[in-house]
Order: sequence, then C-alpha cells, then structure tokens
Amino acid sequence: MTQQIQLNQIEANGVNFSYLECGSGPIALCVHGFPDSAHTWRFLMPELAQAGFRAIAPFTRGYAPTSIAPDGCYQTGALAADVIAIHEALGGDHNAVLIGHDWGASTAYIAAANAHQRWRRVVAMSVPPVLILRKAWERNLAQIKRSWYMFYFQSALAEAAVPANHYALIETLWREWSPDFESKHDLENFKKCVSNPSHLKAALEYYRASLGNGKKMDVYNDLQTKGLEPLKQPTLYLHGKKDGCIGVELAEEARSSCPWLKVRVLDEVGHFMQVENPNLVNRHIIEWVTQGK
Repeated sequence: MTQQIQLNQIEANGVNFSYLECGSGPIALCVHGFPDSAHTWRFLMPELAQAGFRAIAPFTRGYAPTSIAPDGCYQTGALAADVIAIHEALGGDHNAVLIGHDWGASTAYIAAANAHQRWRRVVAMSVPPVLILRKAWERNLAQIKRSWYMFYFQSALAEAAVPANHYALIETLWREWSPDFESKHDLENFKKCVSNPSHLKAALEYYRASLGNGKKMDVYNDLQTKGLEPLKQPTLYLHGKKDGCIGVELAEEARSSCPWLKVRVLDEVGHFMQVENPNLVNRHIIEWVTQGK
C-alpha cells in the first residue's frame, strides 16, 4: 500500500520550512533544485517509505511555502546549514541518508562533508562536485554555453522578465535540459513557489551568491570550503546521458577525478531524471541507500 505524502512545517536555522513527509524510520532527506520544487520527489518518497525510511523533502529557503531567508543569504553554504539544521530539528541520527538533485546535489556535498556523522550514505544527481564544475567553466566551451542562464540571472532584469514572458524561459530550460520529457505539472509547481516577486528573487539569488555579488557570510563560506573535500560516506552520483544542463563529459571527469564517488550514467534520462523515469532512478537510489541498513 502506497503511503501518503503530507505537508508539514518546522523552523530550522532561522527559516520557517515547509516540507513533504512520508513514512517512518531513519530520515531520508531529499533536496530539490531549480527550476522545480519538493514535489519532484513525489515518486521517490513512497519508495523510500516502503524501504523503511522517513522521507523528508523541504522546499528550500525562499521557495514558497517556505519563508524568505531572514539573513538574506542564498549561497550553497546556507543551504547546507539548513539541511543540517533540519536533520537536527527532526531528531535525525547517524542512520540518515541524504539525496540531492541540482542545487540539492551541491548542497548535499557540503552538508555531508561538514556533518559526516549525520549521513550514512549520500546520493547526488545531475550536478557533479564544484571542483569539476569550476574546471569546466575554465576550459569547456560547450559547458560555458550550456550555463548561459546562470549569467543572465545575475541581472535584475531577470526578475521582471521571467514572469513577464509567462515563464517561457523556464519552460525552455526544461526542454533543453530534459529534451525527451515534458511536465506541465512540475512547471506549475515551480511557478507556485515563485509567484510572489520576493520568492522569485530568492530563487535567482542562488545564482547571484554563486557567481555574482549575492550576499555571502563567513560562516557559510567556511562550510563551502570544507565541502570541497572528498566525502567520507559512500556517495553515488547519477547523471543523465541526455542532460542538456550539465554535459555528460563532466560526469566522466568526475569518474576519473573523484575516486570517492560512484558514478553511474543513465542513458535513458536527462536532467530531471527523478520525474522522467521514476522506476529506473528510484531503483538505483533505493539500492544504494538500503545497503548496510
């Protein structure tokens, strides 16, 4: 029998988080990316619950119905601090697992490196470790071209342009990143998260804090520096061969450069793999997180 997903709330790291929850047992914390929402975990969460986990999928800081961050900071170190604080607030222990996609993957690397005692196993999806990305932005012209949107989002014009064109830009990103897939449902869920201008600005601040002059804080900078280190936990990296956001060559670079990372390239999917082919992706994730359970 499929377990129901519920919407709950909790305060952690000074932010009022809304989160989806399903099941009971050790925490399996699922962190979404852009431009999507916690709802993209709707296929995985019941599978995690059936496997004996308490699946938790927060709407990350700034994504409604979660609140705007009171400190105004949206760097990945802040996201990692949030994940660690949510684990603490929900009574998580060392048997918890951490699963992240896109920005959630970047968050997972940092959170796992800074609080390795909290996470038994890690799964990252669609975005490799930051050192691999940095190398690509220095010398991989194809990846630089794929990342054009990150530079566009540095402009304040993006805050007006995205809703003004009825989110056509966001729809374009979904088509380019997952070329064989269309999900109006997930697009609508994202639009609900950013329909308020302050929440859209927050979603774009993730990119400004990463590449531009977005607000940064020393405490979060320190977390990010620690996050550059190899993870101590068994860590699985899943990458879609059809991914139009991050080229598959970066996954192969991660395979050769990060011996601590178990890399699997999935031929059938693109960037939003967890909603493109849930059966395939869930099988890889459940197999990984249940090892040694």
